[in-house]
Amino acid sequence: MNLHTIAVIGAGTMGNGIAQVCAQAGIKVTLLDISEGALDKALATVAKNLDRQVAKDTLSEAQKNAALALIRTSTDYSALRDVQLVIEAATENLDLKLRVLQQIAAQVSPECVIASNTSSLSITQLAASVSQPERFIGLHFFNPVPVMGLIEVIRGLQTSDGTHALALDLAQRLGKTAITAGNRPGFVVNRILVPMINEAILVFQEGLASAEDIDAGMRLGCNQPIGPLALADLIGLDTLLAILQAFYDGFNDSKYRPAPLLKEMVAAGYLGRKTGRGFHTYG
Repeated sequence: MNLHTIAVIGAGTMGNGIAQVCAQAGIKVTLLDISEGALDKALATVAKNLDRQVAKDTLSEAQKNAALALIRTSTDYSALRDVQLVIEAATENLDLKLRVLQQIAAQVSPECVIASNTSSLSITQLAASVSQPERFIGLHFFNPVPVMGLIEVIRGLQTSDGTHALALDLAQRLGKTAITAGNRPGFVVNRILVPMINEAILVFQEGLASAEDIDAGMRLGCNQPIGPLALADLIGLDTLLAILQAFYDGFNDSKYRPAPLLKEMVAAGYLGRKTGRGFHTYG
């Protein structure tokens, strides 16, 4: 398929990042969300990100304007009728994603490939909610999308070879490296990363070290670019909790049980950077 039209559902951090990299690759993007306010905020974020690249001389003003011109916004699912690929980037909640996917499937053509940016949910289960499930695949981008060089491509039990090949071609076109993973909770990266972050939260919860010292220890002792608690704040503690809960339910193994402190912080609304307070405080 000569891919030239993509839709992204969800204008949050992941959705606007995906829309940006697709537009910079010369692909027309329809960015869809439930409110005009969310869409306006997303476009402002994309413009700010592109301005940053212009300031660093990694992008020209003309290239910035060309990318912005390729992004259109909508609150109406009927805008999806002519797209070739839809990437669902809604909040990491199974019921919500299933509702979104049903709305997508009701509008797109039978040939349209449907992908989910889920970081933990079953691609096989999500695929079963749409017609022609062989056209369904997982495309897990990483935050921040314009910076991170990886896409996890996850095949469900039903995913066709053609759908998989299209996903790999898209990753290459976006300048990303793709790794293919099987359909298990967390796939590859989060299966390794999230339990490590959870363990860091348990260490903090037990009072073994401060948040600053835990992060410094992993940065300086393990050469990680960001400490695990700072990374938890960047991911969002609510998202992190949802991923761990999916692991715990999917594997039925107590080693994936979320730290009690994580659950308590989410209940308090301390979600990390997006709320200004998590394991660290943000201005």
